[in-house]
Amino acid sequence: MRKVHPLSILAVLLLAASGCRSNNPSEPGPESAASSSPMPAEPDAGAAAREAAAAVVPTPSGDVRSVLVCFGDSLTAGLGTEFGQSYPDYLQADLDKLHYHYRVVNEGISGNTTKDGVERLPDILALHPAVVVVEFGGNDGLRGLPIADTRANLDEIVSTLTRAGIKVALAGITLPPDYGPDYIRQFNETYSLLAKKYHVPMLPFLLKNVYGVPGMMQRDETHATAKGNAIVARNVIPLVTPLLKK
Repeated sequence: MRKVHPLSILAVLLLAASGCRSNNPSEPGPESAASSSPMPAEPDAGAAAREAAAAVVPTPSGDVRSVLVCFGDSLTAGLGTEFGQSYPDYLQADLDKLHYHYRVVNEGISGNTTKDGVERLPDILALHPAVVVVEFGGNDGLRGLPIADTRANLDEIVSTLTRAGIKVALAGITLPPDYGPDYIRQFNETYSLLAKKYHVPMLPFLLKNVYGVPGMMQRDETHATAKGNAIVARNVIPLVTPLLKK
């Protein structure tokens, strides 16, 4: 009988609570992260609706800064934290301190899959961003969706953005070990293959230096706390700054 990893039990409980099938003490690398990292959980429909409404951010009057969009699921949305405590919020503060004149827009919606990301592309393009940080795939993996479908959707997201002249950065995630080594390996390779194909920078594990660190993760062991999101923003800074202008 296969040994059941505690993370898989957590995933089942979270999904059951939401009514959906879906969504480490040591720092994991691109490959080893598969044995110890969390996945975005599926929220209730009300939370997703509220986030979708909040994601429609009007351009402040007179704000001529270029736009940097953080485009993803609950890890980007900041599920479980207070307003102003998502990683894009901390990214804005960090960029301001470094004197980069960009307006960071949080386009994260909890429970989104890569397919949802494709469907939301017109909304992202309408913002006319200079840079987009793409963070999707966690909920695809949690649901055990075909790798080919996830890759095709991510490919469409990245290719659509790059064709529009937008600079793209990829933020990766991974899966608990009980999803099987072959599936996890193919899942992890999705990000590196896409980064090589389109020559875009990639962060292999968004929750680097956050997962497994006391005080950095919420009780669900899936989403970062406010302190954790501040570290996530620091992880993203070296990913995006080579794409920015002062």
